[in-house]
Amino acid sequence: MAFSINVNAGALSALRNLSDTNTELNTTQTRINTGLEVSSARDNAAVFSIAQKLRGDLRGLSAVDQSLDRGISATDVALAAATAISDLLLELKEKAVAASDQGLDTSSRNALAEDFQALRDQITSITANAEFNGTNLIDSGTDAIVAITNSDATQTLSVLHENLTLGSSNIVITATQGISTQTTAANAVTDINQAIDNLNAVLTRLGSGATALEQSRDFNARLSDVIEVGIGNLVDADLATESANLQALQVRQQLGIQALSIANQSPQQILSLFQG
Repeated sequence: MAFSINVNAGALSALRNLSDTNTELNTTQTRINTGLEVSSARDNAAVFSIAQKLRGDLRGLSAVDQSLDRGISATDVALAAATAISDLLLELKEKAVAASDQGLDTSSRNALAEDFQALRDQITSITANAEFNGTNLIDSGTDAIVAITNSDATQTLSVLHENLTLGSSNIVITATQGISTQTTAANAVTDINQAIDNLNAVLTRLGSGATALEQSRDFNARLSDVIEVGIGNLVDADLATESANLQALQVRQQLGIQALSIANQSPQQILSLFQG
């Protein structure tokens, strides 16, 4: 064996091994602290890039949830209002049919006419107040629901506007319609029947739109869960494995320090060669 006071090969080797162990130990500790095996592009550029793309999709789906929630709420308000109007139409029909009786006395007819007017005017109040977040699907305006359904905002789901104001093509009874005579009452019955049929069709369309929005939201929630799990599979650390690695590396570190200490004592042996 050659002895040299200029180069301690054993110490250099021990130091290199200890440095490698410390690097692995730092990596393991980072994984345990963050819970991530891939926390930056330095760890694995390809996997990190894929994970970032998926995180972007996940953020986009969060915005989709908000859009769908707004659409569902606005449609639910419209449905509730349309249902209330449907109930009013049934009451109006009852009053109009009663007023169509030719043998009805004047006081009874007047009472029915007043009730009819009060019920009729409630339709105007309901349509005016059926608003959510500035959107009214059943007034005389043109509001509609156009909710985004994918993370790139390239796909949408629409619920069209339905005019349920008095005198509209759906609610054909007018704001001045009454039942003060047998003739006007009979005419009102015809108009109310038409309005009921039209409103049933509106309720079907609104109900279908609400169902489609809810189904899209449910799918979006499931898709978000799948993507989140997928990201975890790509970048999450196996903490059980990392915990075992940590203990093993700590032992290696201690042994490496001892090995370096022993290697650093080797040059002292040269002095024994010069002792008499």
